[in-house]
Amino acid sequence: MRTILLLLLASATLSFSQPKPIKIFISVDMEGIGGIGTSKMVTSGGKDYETGRKLMTHEVNAVIKTIFEAGPAVVVVNDSHGDMQNLLHTELDSRAEYIQSNIKPLGMVQNLDASFDGIIFIGYHAKAGTENGFLAHTGSGNVKGLWINGTEVGEGGLNAYFAGALGVPVILASGDKTFTEEITKLVPTQTVITKEAIGNSAAKLLHPDVVIKALKEKTSAALKDLKNAKALSVKEPVEFIIKVDTPTRADVAMGIPGMKRVDGYTVSYVAKSMNEAYPLIRIVYKYLDW
Repeated sequence: MRTILLLLLASATLSFSQPKPIKIFISVDMEGIGGIGTSKMVTSGGKDYETGRKLMTHEVNAVIKTIFEAGPAVVVVNDSHGDMQNLLHTELDSRAEYIQSNIKPLGMVQNLDASFDGIIFIGYHAKAGTENGFLAHTGSGNVKGLWINGTEVGEGGLNAYFAGALGVPVILASGDKTFTEEITKLVPTQTVITKEAIGNSAAKLLHPDVVIKALKEKTSAALKDLKNAKALSVKEPVEFIIKVDTPTRADVAMGIPGMKRVDGYTVSYVAKSMNEAYPLIRIVYKYLDW
């Protein structure tokens, strides 16, 4: 009996001593990945696209490895570029869960919920129309501008708003220099600059090894300061305004119940929450396409 009690006590002590795993969501785009300097490198079938996929996978693996080196963790990786099947799945760190395909209502933040301790943006780019933003766009080439509660945002900003509404802080963001400047105006976060744009379609690149080293350092720093990370404050209801490239696209968007017309190119909508707003924004920029 005494032996059983000792074993139960030892088991209870061990369970109490085990630290709770941190839970981190990684959303990975491609334009801002280190070593990528042309549009063809991010386009399926384009010159050196396969090299781009390898560079993307290496960056994600570096971040995953650093997270697990810090202690027990749950890591979810969401492929967030184009058709959203760019990462080399079989070469990803096996400790992470992987979300693939772009047929998902929440796109770049699919499966993000309030249980996560932080979100990391890897390989992001600046918003549509940004000067000296490498391959800058918002969602698709159909969008000329997007505003959330009066603030113009790109994909990083939109995703930061969604995370903020859940109470999840952005703890690290990487991409071209212009993107890092854009995101830090919105949320306080660690950043890694991977390149500096020369106009919209060319870039001065840092070597991938330099980027990997910086990602490891900044991931480690972000995790050490995780308890101080603050999520973006989001007021509800949420109003979004989206400006598209043709009046015809705006005409079709008006088929969504509750949508209002601002002008020939622009529509707006007042949503109860970011959970309602995000899928509608995604419908306009992704599925109203021809």
